[in-house]
Amino acid sequence: MFTTLKTLITGANARAEEQLRETFSIELITQKIREADGNLKAAKLTLAGLIQRQRSEQRQVETLEARIQDLMARAGEALEGGREDLAHSAAQAVADMENELAVRRQTLDRLDTRILQLRQSVEAASRRLTDLKQGAIAARATRREQDIQRGLRKHAGGDSPAEEAEALISEVLQRGDPFEQGEILREIDSELTNSSIADDLADAGFGPRSRSTAADVLNRLKGKN
Repeated sequence: MFTTLKTLITGANARAEEQLRETFSIELITQKIREADGNLKAAKLTLAGLIQRQRSEQRQVETLEARIQDLMARAGEALEGGREDLAHSAAQAVADMENELAVRRQTLDRLDTRILQLRQSVEAASRRLTDLKQGAIAARATRREQDIQRGLRKHAGGDSPAEEAEALISEVLQRGDPFEQGEILREIDSELTNSSIADDLADAGFGPRSRSTAADVLNRLKGKN
């Protein structure tokens, strides 16, 4: 029993999640694009930092190379001038700078590789983000069309504005004339009180009428003349 209930609850949750995702699909797309855009900006900042470090290392390498060339030239001049002690000091400094230069060149090579890989990733992510934004525009347009279509199809359920208007028009046209209804009500009341029978007898010449008629008024006018 508990297993069955767990299965039903899991299914209900899955259906609710699907319905929620469908209802807010445009909002979810926008949020995911926003997150992807944030990731792309972070990657660009990382790439900029690597390029900045690469340029700094390149400047250091160029400076070391220039200093080594300068000291090598000076050491040669010292040897020619009989100053082997100065040449030895220069040679030691050159050796230290060459070791540092080797390390910096290795660092520069690693930076070149990382920059190339990250640049390719950034370019791919940028193209993908552009495609996603275009897809989001198409999705919004499709959603608007779907909303319009759903609005037009509501007449199947009897709740469309057009059908409601048609029903109201039909209702108004089918309404009875209030004056005619009043006359009919008076006829019904007369029949219920039997007053119409007396009027019928009066019209036949048996007894006075219970109400005045146009003929009575005309007869009175003729009598005055």
